[in-house]
Amino acid sequence: MIADREALLRRLHELRTEHRDLDTVIARLDSGPVDQLQLQRLKKRKLKLKDEIAWLDSQLLPDIIA
Repeated sequence: MIADREALLRRLHELRTEHRDLDTVIARLDSGPVDQLQLQRLKKRKLKLKDEIAWLDSQLLPDIIA
């Protein structure tokens, strides 16, 4: 159980790092002439990462029944 939680935390850290890196790349590409298809793919990847980050966050929170 603890190993699973540590694996989730490690994966979450990796995804957040990639998300930040993509944010930087997209900002740089957006400031000059760019291949719009490449930019669209990067933005789509960033959104996918955001969804995966949200899912992992929800898995790490304990279930609280009110």
